[in-house]
Amino acid sequence: MFKKGLFILFIVLFSSSIVAQAQKADSTEIKNINKALQESADNLPVISYNNSRKYEIADIKVVGIQNPMYEDYTILGFAQLQVGDKIEVPGAEITNAIKRFWKQGLFSDVKILATKIEDNKIWLDIVLKERPRISDIIYSGMKKGERQDIESKIGMVKSLQITPNQMDRAKTIIKKYFDEKGFNKAEINITEKPDLSKENHVILNIDVIKKNKTKVNTIAIEGNTEVSASTLEKAMKKTRHKSNFKAWLRNFLRSTKYVPENYEEDKEHLIAKYNELGYRDATILWDTVYTSPDKPEKVNVDIKVDEGQRYFIKEIKWVGNTIEPTWKLQAVLNMKPGDVYNQKKLTERLSMDDDAVINMFYQNNGYIFSNADPVEVNIEKDSINLEIRITEGPQASIRKVTISGNDRVYEDVVRRELRIKPGALYSRDDIVRSLREIAQTGHFDPENLNPSIVPDPESGTVDVGLPLTSKANDQVEFSAGWGQTGVIGKLSLKFSNFSLKNLLNPKSYKGIIPQGEGQTLVLSAQTNAKFYQSYSISFMDPWFGGKRPNSLSVGAYYSKQTDINSRYLNNAYGYYNPYSMYGSNYGNSYGGDYSIGADPNKSIQMIGASVGYGKRLSWPDDYFYVQAELSYQLYRMKDWAYFIVKDGSANNLSVNLSVSRRSIDNPTYTRRGTDISLSLQITPPFSSFDGKDYASMKLIDNYYESPEKFKWIEYHKWKFKAKTFTSLYDTKRTPVLMTRAEYGFVGYFNKNKKSPFETFYMGGDGMSGYSSTYATETIGLRGYENGSLETQASAYTRLALELRYPLILEPSSTIYLLSFVEAGNAWRDLGKFNPFDLKRSAGFGARIMLPMIGLMGIDWAYGFDPIRGSRDSSGSQFHFVIGQEF
Repeated sequence: MFKKGLFILFIVLFSSSIVAQAQKADSTEIKNINKALQESADNLPVISYNNSRKYEIADIKVVGIQNPMYEDYTILGFAQLQVGDKIEVPGAEITNAIKRFWKQGLFSDVKILATKIEDNKIWLDIVLKERPRISDIIYSGMKKGERQDIESKIGMVKSLQITPNQMDRAKTIIKKYFDEKGFNKAEINITEKPDLSKENHVILNIDVIKKNKTKVNTIAIEGNTEVSASTLEKAMKKTRHKSNFKAWLRNFLRSTKYVPENYEEDKEHLIAKYNELGYRDATILWDTVYTSPDKPEKVNVDIKVDEGQRYFIKEIKWVGNTIEPTWKLQAVLNMKPGDVYNQKKLTERLSMDDDAVINMFYQNNGYIFSNADPVEVNIEKDSINLEIRITEGPQASIRKVTISGNDRVYEDVVRRELRIKPGALYSRDDIVRSLREIAQTGHFDPENLNPSIVPDPESGTVDVGLPLTSKANDQVEFSAGWGQTGVIGKLSLKFSNFSLKNLLNPKSYKGIIPQGEGQTLVLSAQTNAKFYQSYSISFMDPWFGGKRPNSLSVGAYYSKQTDINSRYLNNAYGYYNPYSMYGSNYGNSYGGDYSIGADPNKSIQMIGASVGYGKRLSWPDDYFYVQAELSYQLYRMKDWAYFIVKDGSANNLSVNLSVSRRSIDNPTYTRRGTDISLSLQITPPFSSFDGKDYASMKLIDNYYESPEKFKWIEYHKWKFKAKTFTSLYDTKRTPVLMTRAEYGFVGYFNKNKKSPFETFYMGGDGMSGYSSTYATETIGLRGYENGSLETQASAYTRLALELRYPLILEPSSTIYLLSFVEAGNAWRDLGKFNPFDLKRSAGFGARIMLPMIGLMGIDWAYGFDPIRGSRDSSGSQFHFVIGQEF
């Protein structure tokens, strides 16, 4: 047998992004092989590359792989070489294997080693070296929030293999990120250094030198003779300046940072504004952005435009419409011959608006494949003939509706809110309404409700996907402390995803309660030591019975408030009382400790329970809702000197009927819709049949009413409330204008038995709900102290205009700012009601919505009018909001 030789082929490959668990490198075998190769290199036979020879692969081994993810069969799959293959050496098979390894990019080095050649057989070793992995990433030159954003964007984590391509990609992403923030001159450096504690690992350093933000100094537009520069600058929504007073006012709360991508978009917006005004041929001749000579940290923007002439519509012709007559389509289009050729309006009225031609007549009736294409068929001077070509297509039905991302409620709880069902005709309105109903449940983030609609023209069907983002909306309120009255505390638990039917099934519990049915359970307890305590429980099922959106609500509450004894008051404030056993130093001795002054013989107790049933209507439309509630309250007064009745009990048995229409799009940050309600709370007219002469009942001690007079309370209470929401822009972060109008009246059946309960307590923050002392409904009016307008009013009115601007719209928190003007008043005597006699105020504030806490906010308001005979205005007031909106 003649002497055998070794043939060596070397190849270098780059690694790619594969995350794997790094193991301890074992390079002894590779080192030994390299040593043997070096020692035998001089003895290798000389092989002519001009004369290749075929060999059969007798065996293939993979050497040097440390990662268990890379099994031998995986590597051989990359090479596409296996035992029994016949290859030419040198030949295309080895060359192609090399190219495939390069393409994979998993390794920094590869050696295909012919360890043995015998007759026509060859033994191969594939010796590989992995690209280094990341042992740590060090970020510098950026804030914590910026670092977190960048981490999520570049996708680099520990143990990930690192390649030059990945580093270049990360550098590009980081550069773009800071460009969008206005740091156009930011420098990004990404370097790696070996980690001496781990073989084949590196430490990655990502350093950012942000420098100053690049802002816009001036915007100069030339060539505009028909359209003012300010109009064009307004069209540039993200590229702004404050170089003059008008621009400063217009962009007072807006950033002037320069972002190249935004500027390119704004140039399109500028031309779109011209098109909107009828200048169909308007173009930008040239533009330039350069460093401001006098302000190096800012840039100047110069734009020259050619406006062209203004065009008007001469004729509109409809073609292809067979389902609806032309006159209907023309009426919805709301454009006619003689109008300015407004391309933006034309597009919106054909297909973009909710009530556009295609949406109203086609997309809402199954014609998802429909289209309206406006074509300019003739242009003469400044007149354009339009031909709107309608493509109707076939009707499509919904094949399937898939829901993903729901890990909070049972799927049937989500599906019962949907207006789209498999087999039904496709309707755009039904999808929009379904998203609204899902948002109203409060279990999912309304800002991330983006349905996927996949039509299939061949089958004439549509698949609808609803990716949901779960949002916790249970709320916990807990506070505890110590004050002059003793222990002060409150605990309130609101479970908005309760499941009553699983109450006795512990396996269904998530946490401490059963969840999944979308029912609401509220438990609350509050104490002010010996002076005040309150307990309440309520339950609401929005789909009572599970088949229809009919709600059932039940609730009960108990509260007790005690007074301070007269002896303590006299001594605590230095009043002389000859009958006091403590003498005049009582208050000073106890340091104002009110807890020892509580008098259980002076108290008011309130006990109440209610049950309500509501139903969604289908007429006039299905935004209407009616509800009826039966409630009972018992008031027990015992030597209670702060009320019209000092002793005795009062019973309040009433029915509350209400009708409402609520069409808001988002309960957290509402952009559009209305919320209107009209309610009547009424008791039986007991004085009409109890045979008592209430006119003859005299006052007790010339002040207090007879307890017999109010043993059974009677009244009728009317309330009207309306709010409207209008978004100022068609964007997610749009400012919203909210308007409010409210009126309330409490009437009587017998003028000698006017109810002292269920009146209105007006002024201030409006947070008290129902006053524990007077059992009156609290109505807020910012800019005035609590109850300063009236404490037992029979009528009130409140009007408001509020502008809201969002800062954060995330599942974890929603924050928005607001400014407002407000006016209102209250009257104790119903006959003195005057809707034009209003107390005015204005101010600003902020709101934050946290999932576990609810709504919180603060307002500053200035009351412009005096109250209760004062000569001075109410002045500056701060108001805090917890758990409810004004």
